[in-house]
Amino acid sequence: MLLSTAIIRQAIEPLTSKARRNVHIIDDSLFSRNRSKKVELLARVYDHVSGTYVRGFRMLALGWSDGNTFLPLGHCLLSSASKQQQLQGASSGIDPRSNGGKQRKLAQSKAPEVVLTLLREAHEAGVPAQHVLFDLWFCSPALLHQIHEIGYDVIARVKKSEKMHFLCQGRMQDVKSIYRAHAKRRGRSAYLLSVQVEAVKDGKRLPVRLVFVRNKAKRGDYLVLVSTDLSLSEEEIIQTYGKRWNIEVFFKMCKSYLKLGKETRAISYDALTAHTPIVFTRYMMLALEQRRNVDERSIGELFLLTIDELEDLRYLDALAMLLKLLMDCARDAEILDKEQLNQLLDLFLARLPHLWQRCLKQCT
Repeated sequence: MLLSTAIIRQAIEPLTSKARRNVHIIDDSLFSRNRSKKVELLARVYDHVSGTYVRGFRMLALGWSDGNTFLPLGHCLLSSASKQQQLQGASSGIDPRSNGGKQRKLAQSKAPEVVLTLLREAHEAGVPAQHVLFDLWFCSPALLHQIHEIGYDVIARVKKSEKMHFLCQGRMQDVKSIYRAHAKRRGRSAYLLSVQVEAVKDGKRLPVRLVFVRNKAKRGDYLVLVSTDLSLSEEEIIQTYGKRWNIEVFFKMCKSYLKLGKETRAISYDALTAHTPIVFTRYMMLALEQRRNVDERSIGELFLLTIDELEDLRYLDALAMLLKLLMDCARDAEILDKEQLNQLLDLFLARLPHLWQRCLKQCT
C-alpha cells in the first residue's frame, strides 16, 4: 500500500488530469496449491473457470487505476470462513495481536468483510479515487451501503437473481422484473434501459441507477450495472466500468509471467503472504516503466524541446528541404544535368496549388 501510494503521488498523479475518474478495482482469483497437503490454512475453494473445487486460496486483491496504469494496493489470501472447508488450520503458536495473527484472522473472514478492510486502508492512506468497481460476485445492497459510508461511490455489475431486490415504484423488485416493466430504448443505443431505484438495507435507502446494457457476447441477452453516483450519465457509467478489465490483465500477467504461486513451495502462511507482494512489486516496476515509455509527458524537458522544434519548422519549410535534398542527390548521382533538373523542378511546381507555388518560391 505504501509503495503504490508513493508511485501514484510522485510518478502518475502529476501526469493525470484532475477531471479523470480514478477508481479502485476489487476482484479475486484462484491461488492454486492443488498438490499440497500441509500448507497452513489450505482450503477447498471453488474455481469459477472449471466449475470445480480445488485446493488453495482465493486471492482477493484491491487495485487502483486511472484507466491507463493499474497498480495493486493490497491483497488477502482467503482460506475459508467454514472450518469444514479448511484442510489445514492456522498455526497455534502465533500471537493473535501480531500482524501475522491479524492476517490469519482476516483470511478466515468472509469476502465482503475483507473488501471493506482493504478499502478502509486505502482511504486512510489517501489514495486518490472516487469510485469502486467490482463484478457481480460481490454486489449486494448491504455492500453498496457500507462502501458508500466509507466515502466511495460504487459502479458494479448486478447478478440477475430473484434474491437481489431494489425498491422501484414503491415495491421491492428484482432486476428482471424491473427490466420487463419498463419500455426499452430503440435503435443502436449504448444501453437498453436506465432506471433510478433505491438499495434498501436495514431500513436505510440509498438512491442508485440501474443501467441495462446489451450483451455483445450473447444476442438477446443484457447485463445490468448499478451506480451510486447519480451525477454520471449512462455512457459515463459504462465507460468507467470498462476500467475493471485492468485487474484481469493484472492477474494474467502475475500468473503467466511473474510466477505467482509457482516459485515458492512454502507451507507457512506468512511465507505465502510475503511472496505475493514480491510478485506485485515486480508488476509495479513493469507498469511504471510502461507508463514512462507510452506517456510522452513523462519525458519531461526533452518533450518540451521537441515540441518547440516542431513549432519552429513549418510544413512548407520541411517540403522545401526535402526537394533540395532530392535535387542534390540527383545531381551527385549524375542522373540528370543541371538544366534537366531545373526543368523537372519547374514541372513539379507548376502542378502544385498556386498558394504552395508562391510559398515554396519564397522558401527557396
